[in-house]
Amino acid sequence: MKKMVKIVSVILLACILLVLVIVMYLKSMPSVPKNYQINTEMGAEIEKKYMANGKYEVAKKEQGVLLNFGKFLIFYPKELETSARKYPVIVLTNGSGTPLSKYTTVAEHYASWGFIVIGTEELYSWDAFGAEMSIRYLERMNENQKIEDKDSVFYQRVDFENVGIVGHSQGGVGVFNAITDTKHKEVYKSAVSLSPTNKKLAHNLFWDYDATKIRIPIMLVSGEGGGDDWVVTGEQLVEIYDDIPSQKVAMRRKNTPHNEVLYKPDGYTMAWFMWQLQGDSEAAKAFVGDNPEILSNPFYMNQKIDLK
Repeated sequence: MKKMVKIVSVILLACILLVLVIVMYLKSMPSVPKNYQINTEMGAEIEKKYMANGKYEVAKKEQGVLLNFGKFLIFYPKELETSARKYPVIVLTNGSGTPLSKYTTVAEHYASWGFIVIGTEELYSWDAFGAEMSIRYLERMNENQKIEDKDSVFYQRVDFENVGIVGHSQGGVGVFNAITDTKHKEVYKSAVSLSPTNKKLAHNLFWDYDATKIRIPIMLVSGEGGGDDWVVTGEQLVEIYDDIPSQKVAMRRKNTPHNEVLYKPDGYTMAWFMWQLQGDSEAAKAFVGDNPEILSNPFYMNQKIDLK
């Protein structure tokens, strides 16, 4: 009998250890495949161009802080360390339970096009706290040549005239609140909200936002056909779009589950910021002109454009 109890105990212990290993493995798995830029199907040339990496070698910096999100993660063009010019900024707001460390490939992609990209390990971003603190951190780094006797690599290198913000799911709500309801809301020039939580669900979760207060150009993108569009259906995306006064784009990527919207529309996210924050006229053709590319791309549907 004692031998049987011992065997059962060993088996139970082994099972517990196996479960812990699986949990730790799942927690460490990235939310974005490293090869997403190659494996994502694309239907147009501008999308393909900006889905690829840009010309800049990327460097990374981490800064631990005594805040609930633990640390800042910053990706930037390595040439910034020796350059005399300023660089535009993209702030990232995380989806539910998705710290930036789980989608660094996306941040690196943005940085390769000449952006300072900053985000946090925040797990709940709807109130834009992490975004607000990211801007405050960059302000301090930009204004002080030395911080605690260490050189600030970002000293006088941050272009606060060209700051954008992008977030997915709950992070899409964080985008809305960052640009309408934070101390530094006026710093943002443009935004992208990927599959933002619909208004009713957000309200029920106490993640309220007011899209009628948005005053900067914004692009909304959601998925279709993945079976999990309850986060934001096509009709609900249009409802958010209609609340925004003007300067807006909306579209849905076909056959794309909710979680994949974080990275599959990345070519157009990058083109949007290249146009809005770097004045790239080729990137602009995806959204404006006689034949905006997004209208004819076979991988997208329900496109709406109101840009002046």
